[in-house]
Amino acid sequence: MNTGVEEFESWVRARQAALARSAYLLTGDLHLAEDLLQETLARVAARWHRLDRSRPPSAYASTVMHRLAIDAWRRRRVRPAEVLSDQHPELGGHGADVERRLVLRDALARLTPKQRAVLSLRFYEDLTEVQTADVLGISVSTVKTTARDALTRLRAVAPDLLADAIEDGSAR
Repeated sequence: MNTGVEEFESWVRARQAALARSAYLLTGDLHLAEDLLQETLARVAARWHRLDRSRPPSAYASTVMHRLAIDAWRRRRVRPAEVLSDQHPELGGHGADVERRLVLRDALARLTPKQRAVLSLRFYEDLTEVQTADVLGISVSTVKTTARDALTRLRAVAPDLLADAIEDGSAR
């Protein structure tokens, strides 16, 4: 087997779960997330041998995924309701913090796709504002404004999330 193919397959095995979670956060639908993930992996595979190795392949994949999601939002004239289900790509519907995840799911469903994209990149993928702007193809000030507005909205619709985060010591 070709070394490049083996390297790509190894990378997919290592990053697939994280990419699936990101796709789910962007789409709000398990099936759309699977489609987005497959399209992303197909595009990364097509350019695998030409990727700049000074930048991690995950960064390129994240950029591709987010831009594909944005393209899909722009193409839809009448956007169907996006419903985040309790079937998380990796976690499923079981676990000690199911109630918190359900509250978070409902709160995220009230955000715009752009707000979810910014929050997922900034706080889930832990990218800087500059990196987030680069991935989404928007300005840094737009990232800041969108994140601020999204967090304000989350605080309004799910104040319990903030209270839980403060109790756990995970709030910044």
